[in-house]
Amino acid sequence: MSDRADIRGPATRKRRTTISGAAGGGAGSVKQANGSKCHDASAKPPPHSAKAKSAAEASEHASHNGKMDREVGTPRKQQLTNSPRKQRRAVEDIHDKLSCHSLQESLLSSASGYSNYRGILNWCVVMLVLSNARLFLENIIKYGILVDPIQVVSLFLKDPYSWPAACLIIVSNMFILASLYTERRLAVGTFSETKGWILHIINLACMLLIPSFTVLTVTSMTPVGGVLSLGIYTVLFLKLYSYQDFNRWCREIRQAKAKRLTRSYSCPDVAQPNGSAVHAHVSYPGNLTHRDMYYFIFAPTLCYQLNFPRSSRIRKRFLIRRLFEMLFLMQLLVGLIQQWMVPTIQNSMKPFQDMDFSRMVERLLKLAVPNHLIWLIFFYWFFHSSMNFVAELLQFGDREFYKDWWNSETVTYFWANWNIPVHKWCLRHFYKPMLRRGINKFLAQTAVFLVSAFFHEYLVSVPLKMFRLWAFMGMMAQVPLAWFVGRYLNGNYGNAAVWMSLIIGQPVAVLMYVHDYYVLHYGSTT
Repeated sequence: MSDRADIRGPATRKRRTTISGAAGGGAGSVKQANGSKCHDASAKPPPHSAKAKSAAEASEHASHNGKMDREVGTPRKQQLTNSPRKQRRAVEDIHDKLSCHSLQESLLSSASGYSNYRGILNWCVVMLVLSNARLFLENIIKYGILVDPIQVVSLFLKDPYSWPAACLIIVSNMFILASLYTERRLAVGTFSETKGWILHIINLACMLLIPSFTVLTVTSMTPVGGVLSLGIYTVLFLKLYSYQDFNRWCREIRQAKAKRLTRSYSCPDVAQPNGSAVHAHVSYPGNLTHRDMYYFIFAPTLCYQLNFPRSSRIRKRFLIRRLFEMLFLMQLLVGLIQQWMVPTIQNSMKPFQDMDFSRMVERLLKLAVPNHLIWLIFFYWFFHSSMNFVAELLQFGDREFYKDWWNSETVTYFWANWNIPVHKWCLRHFYKPMLRRGINKFLAQTAVFLVSAFFHEYLVSVPLKMFRLWAFMGMMAQVPLAWFVGRYLNGNYGNAAVWMSLIIGQPVAVLMYVHDYYVLHYGSTT
């Protein structure tokens, strides 16, 4: 067994060393592995190790030469690749010398397809700022500083001890509660549908008649106070009409053996981070509460529903920005009216009395610029700053108070998108019910303009205590204008027509009313 082990041991060691020992030789590695003659093997290396060293040096030299060849060969390749570029460039230079014209349209031509007029738009803005700055400077030099905050108070109050507009606004709670209690009686079946409908009609009629009678008869009521109070009553009229209309629909659904309104009739939950709902859903008749009614009264909408979309929290920074805008823009509106618009209107009275047509046109165009600027500022102040401020306080989620009316290519698109709350009310409670009854679409649109014309005249003639129907005729003139623009003007021409009607139409109505008011109240003294 020992002999076999001695024979087998060196054989395995030799096989192991032949695999691992490539640098040494076969015999030397065996001796080194056996532990004998190790010093001699290291002192006297095998003869073929010098050949391996020389081979390594040769390969290193060859690799160094290869690097040099590649470094030298790189510019050659670039020259080969650059030569076609130079050839093409030379051909292009020759072509440019021989031919410099091609088939193309001018940029301002519609066929060119060019649409980047950003520089021209900036130029228009700069020219607008410069021209209005000149007018403002001319106004200051001619009239001085006319802004008077105390005069603003006198526009609302003639007598500091008599506040008829404020008292009239407080009395509006009586009509709100009357509508709520009528709906409660209808929900439990105490009142019949006919009796409830009559009570609602009486309540809504009194909301229009009693304030107008008060404004016309109370001598301490100022025109501005009358406009403010009648404006609030008009908004309440539209809200309460929507309130009774919606609750009537709920009773009809309940009478159709629906136990409660499904979620398709209400808004989705607004979830907090922990997953709980912020506002619980209500169903009819659980909505007939004081809390629900007054939330709807103060919410920036005219259309009632059971569950309004609600935001999860009140954004304080957003609220402060809207409040700052409200205060600043209100001061700016008052300053522009006193400094710019009032002197222009006063200077326009004599041409209207003398019926000097050329001077009337000149005064009209001069009034158009400040009137339109004030209207645009008022739009931003009311529909963006004020309504977003109220909506943020009440966590009212639907903030679509206006759309892109400035891109209107038709008159109907403008009236449908510049005042979304009124448009939704007209569509939901007036226009669509008329279509369901089989009324023609054109007649339904005309009826909508007729109702709008009535309220425009109501808000102007009653506070001024004179009836001239200028606002009514101006609104009804929108019907043929809408037909003309929609039929004959398209695209930019239609948009220009809409802007012209806004810029010129409003100053005409303002001058008409101011002239008649001036003649009615001060004509005898002059």
